[in-house]
Amino acid sequence: MTTRGTGAVAAALVLALAAAGCTTAAGPGGGGTPTVTSAPPTAAPSDSHGWSRQRLKGAAGRHTGVTRTAKPTVLNGLVGAVFTRNADGDHFCTASVVDSAGLNLIVTAAHCVWDPRLGRRGDLVFVPGYRDGDTPSGVWPLLAVTVDDGWNDHADPDADVAFAIVQAQGGRQVQQVLGANRLGVNRGYRLPVKITGYPSSSGVPITCSNTTVQQSPTQLRIDCPDYTGGTSGSPWVTEFDPATRTGTVVGVIGGYQEGGDSPDTSYSSYFGDRVQALYDRATG
Repeated sequence: MTTRGTGAVAAALVLALAAAGCTTAAGPGGGGTPTVTSAPPTAAPSDSHGWSRQRLKGAAGRHTGVTRTAKPTVLNGLVGAVFTRNADGDHFCTASVVDSAGLNLIVTAAHCVWDPRLGRRGDLVFVPGYRDGDTPSGVWPLLAVTVDDGWNDHADPDADVAFAIVQAQGGRQVQQVLGANRLGVNRGYRLPVKITGYPSSSGVPITCSNTTVQQSPTQLRIDCPDYTGGTSGSPWVTEFDPATRTGTVVGVIGGYQEGGDSPDTSYSSYFGDRVQALYDRATG
């Protein structure tokens, strides 16, 4: 099975973390206690996640969105690549700024930043607006990561969401520099969304718009081509407001099959009460 995080990079990270005695620090390389929510884990989902053979056959003719290079707009500028160490390191995931009182929060997939066996992945940075080596909005180290107990304990695909606090740069928080999307929970299963993310094989982001559908009561699905490794954590944004040039994040690529084993179909853990509790813990 192929997941959206770059496989070779993820394997290298696991080996490197194991060799280093991986910490679960609030800051890179430090000591500390893992930050996880107290939300109880859900029951383990079935392998099909609500899909019967008949449903799969019925989906064969489904509408697929059109994927194109993302323009450097304000909305797309809230999205960034996640690298190890700095913008010259390995890129393997995507994240985006989400509104918070601390003005310092990003959202991504849990499997991008937390290994259930080893804990938090250290030495990660968020690079919003990255394009072909340019870092127009700076490089923001991840300081603290919050994941659900269900992910920490047994990599529950229904809890494949993480929030991370990033370090201020030049005395300013990331939301002060870029703005932020709102967090949307319990918005239902059928929503028009735009997904922007960074394939690890490209130096520029891609974007696609389509309507989500229910994969299961705990998962969303969308059909957009070419979302390959590196796009895990890409935000699913709806309710775009032209006045503020921001929207509402209702999902991130992750969840079932850690985002999907086909580049043309992506999944997200459903943003419901459990994600709200996770956000409250991250910002509390």
